[in-house]
Amino acid sequence: MIDTRTAPYAALLLRLTLGGLFLTHLALKFFVFTPAGTAAFFGKIGLPPALAYVIMSAELLGGIALILGVWTRLAALLLTPILLGAIFTVHGAAGFFFNNANGGWEYPAFWIVALIVQALLGDGIYALRPLRGDSGVKLSGAYSG
Repeated sequence: MIDTRTAPYAALLLRLTLGGLFLTHLALKFFVFTPAGTAAFFGKIGLPPALAYVIMSAELLGGIALILGVWTRLAALLLTPILLGAIFTVHGAAGFFFNNANGGWEYPAFWIVALIVQALLGDGIYALRPLRGDSGVKLSGAYSG
């Protein structure tokens, strides 16, 4: 049973956390590794270097969309392939545990599950623009999925 009194706040907290994580991940690529360094890394692992700029843009726009609650379900679903890519290109070969060398796939996998949960929950409370009027769990009613 979903507690309709607190679920909108849970969706908000998850949305803010996920958005913040994507912006933090972008900041790491931008300020620590630099965009050129990130592109070089992509090339080193066999991906097109230009893809790094696409990924950084997606992290920026997706993170902002999640934080603001703009098309939350869509943003969560569109960000999922980035993490799948991280698992298949870098973290998967490092084993399960994220504290392994090169980081394992446990953290990106958990992040994927959290994005899917967000997509299922919806925007929650204090969203700027829900997708097609959907605000997920509402304070005054049952789950609207």
